Amino acid sequence: MPVLPSFALTYQWVRELRRWHPGVLAAVQLRLPDDEPVTVGHYGAPPRQATAAQAVAAVRELDDPRGYEVFVPRAITTAEIRRIRDVPQGVGWRYLPAAHGRRPCPCPACLPRGGYKAARLRRRFPYDEPPRPKSELMARLRAATTADDIIDVLGELGRGRRGGAEELAYLADHPDPDVRDTLESVLRAYRGRESRRLRERLERSSSPTSDPDNR
Repeated sequence: MPVLPSFALTYQWVRELRRWHPGVLAAVQLRLPDDEPVTVGHYGAPPRQATAAQAVAAVRELDDPRGYEVFVPRAITTAEIRRIRDVPQGVGWRYLPAAHGRRPCPCPACLPRGGYKAARLRRRFPYDEPPRPKSELMARLRAATTADDIIDVLGELGRGRRGGAEELAYLADHPDPDVRDTLESVLRAYRGRESRRLRERLERSSSPTSDPDNR
């Protein structure tokens, strides 16, 4: 980041970088020629090429420069380093520039294991949503009109041990092979004789000897 009038905006990346780099971070201030080629942009968008002077001017003119970054696409020489300073490790934002007050994303990419208070956040905001009731899933399954919709519901039905495999028997003759393959896999989560019977039926229908062209 360019050095801005605001201390918090200048060192805004400290908290976010600490999520990925454990330990104490320090700030290194550089001095580059005005015509030095760099890239500038918001971290969520493709960067654009500019000179160092143009990048500094662009960031300084922003109403909200949080999330912006300037990259120098080469190694920095020791002669270009002007100052190394300690910075408070709690300055800046985490997760998103406007994340304060918003529910954090607990997925493994946003909340890696071993991160600061990661375990506590996962307990508070579980990544996997609670499973839907079977009655709701069966209603969605009956209303599904495409193979993709059916497969999505079957995937949720397969998340826990269940009974009542006979409710899925009508899908054993579905024309889409992906639906039948998914059904066979999901039936492993079902209990009872009907589940075993349906799986055997699906296995026979998918075997090469069941294809008339191979006889």
